[in-house]
Amino acid sequence: MPKEDKKANAEEVDEDFKFMLRLANTDIDGNRTVQYGLCSIKGVNFRVATIIAQKADVPMDIKMGYLEDAQVDALKKAIEELHETIPVWMMNRQMDYDSGDDMHLLGTDLELTVEEDITRLKKTRCYKGVRHETGRKVRGQRTSSNGRKGSTMGVVRKKK
Repeated sequence: MPKEDKKANAEEVDEDFKFMLRLANTDIDGNRTVQYGLCSIKGVNFRVATIIAQKADVPMDIKMGYLEDAQVDALKKAIEELHETIPVWMMNRQMDYDSGDDMHLLGTDLELTVEEDITRLKKTRCYKGVRHETGRKVRGQRTSSNGRKGSTMGVVRKKK
């Protein structure tokens, strides 16, 4: 019976349904709604996804696979113009180290920029860079009882 149910569900799907969409160099599952589908792009959270969908005039509660080509193009355009749409306090790259600009990075650009920042901190041998090198907590968290890696620590009881 379960195999028949799967076949019935597969037959119910329209021919126009797209199981995968490509936005901002990211594959997005067509079965997710617009809001949650946009969240799969690195650098886009739920709030930013809402702003993108509103800017593109796309309803947020339909599945990504049912979007028409014009709606997908509108989403692409809204993503490209994202830095002009959202306020400065919402951007993920305020006062960039090199250029001093406010920008919102997405996908691999975000990953590479964070990596470059960490290597710059390591080269300057600042406290955060040293903590990154040694694999310890960077942002002031306590380390005596939390965040242990490897073998367990503590009291070893004698076997009776």
